[in-house]
Amino acid sequence: MNNSIIDDFKNAWNKPNNAPAQLIIINIIVFLFLGVLMVVTRLSNADGLFSVIYNQFSIPPSFREFLTRPWTLITYAFAHSLTGILHILFNMLVFYWFSKLILEFLGNKKVIAIYVLGALAGGVAYLLVYNLIPFYQDQVASISGMVGASAAVYATVVAAAVFMPNYTFFMLFLGPVKIKYIAAFYVVVSFLGSTGGNAGGNIAHLGGALIGWLYISQLRSGTDIGAWIIGFIDWVKSFFVASPKIKVTHRGEPAKSKPRKSAAGSKSEQEEIDAILDKISQSGYDSLSKEEKQKLFNASKK
Repeated sequence: MNNSIIDDFKNAWNKPNNAPAQLIIINIIVFLFLGVLMVVTRLSNADGLFSVIYNQFSIPPSFREFLTRPWTLITYAFAHSLTGILHILFNMLVFYWFSKLILEFLGNKKVIAIYVLGALAGGVAYLLVYNLIPFYQDQVASISGMVGASAAVYATVVAAAVFMPNYTFFMLFLGPVKIKYIAAFYVVVSFLGSTGGNAGGNIAHLGGALIGWLYISQLRSGTDIGAWIIGFIDWVKSFFVASPKIKVTHRGEPAKSKPRKSAAGSKSEQEEIDAILDKISQSGYDSLSKEEKQKLFNASKK
């Protein structure tokens, strides 16, 4: 187990289908960059420079101020508080555990889609409450902004729990606990804290949790609401990856074409996957047969 974790991070960009480790490393790099910059600017008496750079990662509660740096709707989810290491440590640990479930059963692209959707939903929820609800509007002047991957983490936790609610983690001092109870605990705690000292952060958590539930619910009905994220990433990658050269060959005997799967066959396969997902929802992943687990695993690679 430990060797597998170390291998994930040592070969983060060489190992295929390794989004959890890649996202965690990006978070760590941003944390270290901002941390080193904070120390250097303080020693150089250039705190103003640090504030300018830090603000590019911190999403402000005021919508008017947000319009001056709209990219913070996503960059905030890759930065963390510099007052201590616990913020990023707990976020990354929880994200790793739950994202590995998404990776194993739904594939690498779904991990990225859920993370980004969670970040966006958390940011939007944060902006909406601080600009539309009087209780929160009164606090805007005293809040500098928000950073943290928590909304994206909550989206991942809830998505995993909705997908396979009866999957069990072994918790220290508690023993085996079904992940649906872990997700429920996280959501309840954030709801209770939504009017406290970290109200904005907890509202963002709830926004992430909501999109995690919605993502899996829509996926079961055949709609991938995160497909546009992967499409955009692939489009950006296309500018950095050279197009394959056209290979010219002499004409020979016509190759025998492989028989195509009929539309009915494709539909039947999709129906089987849907039935397996429904079974997981009702009875948990452990209720699947070996054949059903293999079918789900093969489908996650497509």
